[in-house]
Amino acid sequence: MVDDTDSARSSEDTARALDPQAKADWRPRGRDFDARQHQDELLAIFAAVRAAPTWDQHALLRILARHGRDGKGSVPGYFCKIELVTAYQQLTAAGVLPFERAVLRRLQMKPVRTSSGVAPVTVLTEPAGCPGRCIFCPDADGMPKSYLPDEPGARRAAQCGFDPYLQVRTRLETFEAMGHAADKVELLILGGTWSAYSRKYREWFVARCLDALNEEAARSETGPSAGGVVAARSETGHSAGGVEAARSKTGHSAGDHPVTVSPCHQVTLSQTQARNETAPHRNVGLVIETRPDWVTPDEVVHLRRLGVTKVQLGVQSLDDRILALNQRGHDVAAVRRAVGLLRAAGFKLHLHWMPNLYGATPESDRADFARLWADPALRPDELKIYPCSIIAGTELYRIWQAGGYRPYTDEELVDLVADCKATIPPYCRVNRVFRDIPADDIVAGVKSSNLRQLAHARMAERGQVCRCIRCREVRGNAVGEEGLGLVVHAYETAGSTEQFLSYETAEGRLAGFLRLSLPARETCETFEVSETSKVWAAIPEIAGAAMIREVHVYGPALEIGAENAGEAQHLGLGRRLIAEAKARAAAAGFNRLAVISAIGTRRYYERLGFERGELYMAAPL
Repeated sequence: MVDDTDSARSSEDTARALDPQAKADWRPRGRDFDARQHQDELLAIFAAVRAAPTWDQHALLRILARHGRDGKGSVPGYFCKIELVTAYQQLTAAGVLPFERAVLRRLQMKPVRTSSGVAPVTVLTEPAGCPGRCIFCPDADGMPKSYLPDEPGARRAAQCGFDPYLQVRTRLETFEAMGHAADKVELLILGGTWSAYSRKYREWFVARCLDALNEEAARSETGPSAGGVVAARSETGHSAGGVEAARSKTGHSAGDHPVTVSPCHQVTLSQTQARNETAPHRNVGLVIETRPDWVTPDEVVHLRRLGVTKVQLGVQSLDDRILALNQRGHDVAAVRRAVGLLRAAGFKLHLHWMPNLYGATPESDRADFARLWADPALRPDELKIYPCSIIAGTELYRIWQAGGYRPYTDEELVDLVADCKATIPPYCRVNRVFRDIPADDIVAGVKSSNLRQLAHARMAERGQVCRCIRCREVRGNAVGEEGLGLVVHAYETAGSTEQFLSYETAEGRLAGFLRLSLPARETCETFEVSETSKVWAAIPEIAGAAMIREVHVYGPALEIGAENAGEAQHLGLGRRLIAEAKARAAAAGFNRLAVISAIGTRRYYERLGFERGELYMAAPL
């Protein structure tokens, strides 16, 4: 009943968010709740929550059934979770109750949202032209290409008018209303091919996201044009396969919109970034998505100026025939080049792969998936598996109507995903196994949003397990130093030796890890023509240096400065992993260790002996 109440109130929140007058003052329903009006009932609830010897999804319902709003049990009038979280925060802040993190966690809504240690905040760029002509990609009015208005993230973005400040602000409010710490934020900027938007728009968009994290006052201004393909081509000289200028969803040719920025927006991006180093919500990771054929050395430099630390790359297939049939507009060689450039620059590599594309079969998809790990030019850090869906209005939909395309059955897809997951190496994290598309938008084929669970059940029947990072995270479980050991997985790539250093329990549960990249010695000694050498020529400060590409310690997201209560985040694992990386880089013959630091982690690395460069930080060895 709590969930039903929250769902009903969520729909009211949606209606309020759609009202332009309400946008600036939007808050999750329940945040205006006054705990003093129900203090006795609430104190009884919190005492019962604290005293419960075990906890599951039904425990809170049983407690609320005994303590209604009017002091009578077993009657309508439950407190919703947002009200409970708000009341607990109010009463502890007033000193009526001592703050106990374990109690707040029991009250949290959707605890899995921050179980990986950070609060993920997803925002979408405004609709604009796309250089791609993929036959499976939807092109809905009012949405960035490939996104549908019913997708949760897209719906939230539209409610905010695709304003980056409002999108971030409302997500932060929601996290805090649900009882989650939002001090450490991974910012995910989605919406299509990031590199095809104008640079003015991209810089403005990132700055406004950071303004929201910094809790700067909202500004009344019109942002720069999204620009689209024309603007991006004129800046980079890149033609994306000769694609003609796209038109934005508003009917304007890309680049038509006037740039109107108020005088108060004279604060530079670098100043906004500097403020975030000590902000209430620090950016500990910045993610964008783009196409392989738009990754160039010049683009890599600009990504770093923005503060980007991870790139989602739409690969979709590693078969040139399948890429051509689906009109992707690039080949596998472009994928290999893009991955090489990004890895050499220290970015985390998050690839998208799509089974059941036009022309594929379950067996060809199994062979295609194997190339991700067999090809040393690939071997991604993270992966999204997006089975191809038939969406009305796409070219693939017309091919299906004509009988030229057959979607996989549920059994075929579950078997395929189970087979793929059994082969994933321990250094890769599988973030998704099905895109968050509402079933009503999928015309034919598999609609099971719980495909991951179905695949795991199939694997269990076979006695198989998935070794990916996501399946091994400690999440909310308490861990102690005595139960952890250092594990090293080393593997070769086209331009480096990668070492995945991790602290794991005896059962293989992952408490924290570090990605150490050691450039190939021949590149360091001869500066041969390679993707690495191209990056070093564009970014001399990292030439010849070993690179920390990621440090991540798991457990529920904690407030900055919070005390340790058995969480992996506060066992000093990050410091120990960095010390180990320094020793290993020195032993391999490197005299400098660079790190692709996020904006909000710069001071952390300074305390560990790293010095600031123009785009990276580095420590002598």
